[in-house]
Amino acid sequence: MRIQEGADRFIRPEELRVFGAGASTSSISAALLAQQQQVWPLLRAGYASLASVQTREFAFDGFVVKVQFNPGRITSSAAKVDERSIRERKCFLCLRNLPPEQRGVQFGEAYVILCNPFPIFPEHFTIPHLDHIPQQIDGSFGVLLDLARAMGDRYTLFYNGPRCGASAPDHLHFQAGLKGFMPIDTEYPAVVSRFGRLVVEQGGVRCLAVDGYQRRFFALESSSPAALTEEFTRLVAALRSVLGSTEEPMMNILASFDGAWRVLVFPRARHRPSFFFAEGDAKMLISPAAVDLGGVCITPLEKDFHRITPEDIATMFEEVTLGKAEFEAVAEKGIMRRE
Repeated sequence: MRIQEGADRFIRPEELRVFGAGASTSSISAALLAQQQQVWPLLRAGYASLASVQTREFAFDGFVVKVQFNPGRITSSAAKVDERSIRERKCFLCLRNLPPEQRGVQFGEAYVILCNPFPIFPEHFTIPHLDHIPQQIDGSFGVLLDLARAMGDRYTLFYNGPRCGASAPDHLHFQAGLKGFMPIDTEYPAVVSRFGRLVVEQGGVRCLAVDGYQRRFFALESSSPAALTEEFTRLVAALRSVLGSTEEPMMNILASFDGAWRVLVFPRARHRPSFFFAEGDAKMLISPAAVDLGGVCITPLEKDFHRITPEDIATMFEEVTLGKAEFEAVAEKGIMRRE
C-alpha cells in the first residue's frame, strides 16, 4: 500500500467486517457506508434527506426520464468552476481537507473510496486520486475499468469531464452509484437494439452509435480491457479531430461490468442548458452531468422540480449533448476504419 500524507484516513477492510464487509470491493464499500453513517453526522443527515426526496417520471417513446428534487445537491448544481473560484477554495477531495469524521478505503495504489455526503443514489461514493492532479480521463481510463470490474456487481461507475459536470475539475476522481438506480442501467439492451448503429466490431470490441434516445452516445462493449482502452482512445481522437480541439473533449462516461465491460460515452456540446443562464421565471437551476444523462435529472430547487416539462428535458439534452452533424462525423470515422 502506498504511504502518503493522511494515511490515518484509511480504514482497513478487516475493520469493516463488523459492518458486513466481505472480500469484494463492492461489499467493503457498502460496509464503509454503514460505518460512516454511524460516526459522521453530515453523511447521516445526507442519507436521511433522501427519505424526503421527491421524484417525477416522464415517459418518452419507450423509455423514461426521472426528475429528482434533491435540495442537498444545490452546492454541486450551482458550483462555480471557473479558474479563479477553483483556485480560491480548498479542495474538498484532498485528504488533508476532509472532515474529521470522514475515512475511506484505499483502492489500488493511488485512489481512495469515500462516501459522498450529498448523495443522489441510495449508495453513492466518490473515488479521488490521492494526489491533487487535474480531472482528466487520458491516462486514467484503465482505472475506471478496474473500478467497474471491482464494484460492478453492485454499482455503476461514472466520470464527469472537467468542463461538463465535475464539481472538482482540479482533482481527478470517479464516482459510483447503486446499479439499477438510473433508467439506462435497465433500458440499455432495448435502447441499443432500437437506436444503436454498429460503428466498429473488431479486435474483441464493439462500438455502437446511439441516436434517438434524446441524448446521443457511443457504447463500447468488450471483455478485453486492452481492446476497450484502444477503442476508447480512438474515439477520443475522432472527437478531437471533428471538434478541432486538442483539449479533452467534453464528455460524461458511465461504466459497468457484468462478465464484460460496457462503457457509455456521452460527448457534450456545452456544460449547461440555456435555461440555466436565463433571467427571472425562465431560469431553472439544472446542471446535467453523467447521472442526468443516465436518466435521473437532478433539481435542487423545488420550484424547478414542479414546473419542468418533458419538452424542457428534451431541449436540455439536445443543447448539451453533441449535435447530430458532429456525432455522425465521429461515427463515420469509425465506420470508414472498419471498412
